[in-house]
Amino acid sequence: MTDNLKLNTDAYLPLRDVVFHTLREAILKGELKPGERLMELRLASKLGVSRTPIREAIRMLEQEGLAVTTPRRGAEVARMTEKDMEDVLQIREALDELAVKLACDNITWEEIKELESKAIQFESSIKQGDIKRVAEADVAFHDVIYRAAENKKLMCMLDNLREQIYRYRLEYLKSGKSYPTLIREHREILQALERHDKEKVVEAMRVHVEKQAKVVKKIIRDQD
Repeated sequence: MTDNLKLNTDAYLPLRDVVFHTLREAILKGELKPGERLMELRLASKLGVSRTPIREAIRMLEQEGLAVTTPRRGAEVARMTEKDMEDVLQIREALDELAVKLACDNITWEEIKELESKAIQFESSIKQGDIKRVAEADVAFHDVIYRAAENKKLMCMLDNLREQIYRYRLEYLKSGKSYPTLIREHREILQALERHDKEKVVEAMRVHVEKQAKVVKKIIRDQD
């Protein structure tokens, strides 16, 4: 277990949520490794809290697929598997394609300009070299498209999927080799939406997700 694990305090959140966000970030950053045991007493001692918020946070991590509990071993950081990745990204591909179809019909000029701004912010975040900021900027770009789809049920489903996708998105973004491709793909999606070219934007989004799946699959295989 990393010696650098510290509680990310936030006075506005319940303690279990503070613990959850602390552990979640440690897992996503790789400070807590896949297969590493999440021992309640040790974590409670390291973070200076009781076992109750630790136990509640681990349950929340399980809901996101970041932790698993097995008999006689307890909780541990979930390993990334090809099957899990494929399941999540298949759903994302279907939902993203639906989102861009709807957005193509409904997107306003103001939302086009906002999407352009988010694309520029994404490119700027790459220059800063902060993976977390790059991931957040990528999420922000896609969020504009989701809002433009004007379908609350779809938004809810995408929100529920967001955290499961985040781990794979972060792995993808750790390789700087993907950045030029991502910048180009964002621009292609933006331009197709600006022209209201439904066929082109669906194809661009499909390629965007499929390339991510291909890279992450290789990362998972290399780790095995």
